[in-house]
Amino acid sequence: MANVVELKVGLHCDDCIKKILKAIKKIQDIETYNVDIKLNKVIVTGNVTTEQVIRVLQKIGKNATPFQQDASQHHN
Repeated sequence: MANVVELKVGLHCDDCIKKILKAIKKIQDIETYNVDIKLNKVIVTGNVTTEQVIRVLQKIGKNATPFQQDASQHHN
């Protein structure tokens, strides 16, 4: 069963983004991954937990936190 992990990570430069994507690619059992530079958001789907992805990013010196949906957005 695929999980969707959404994390807030500082995506300040191409270098950071490359590093992040390289680290994410190495995670086992992921299906897709994506970054949203405007939102500083990393989205990973697959057989992974939020903690797993955070740990991987911490290893490369990136501070990742679970992405909080903006409270002002309405959910249908």
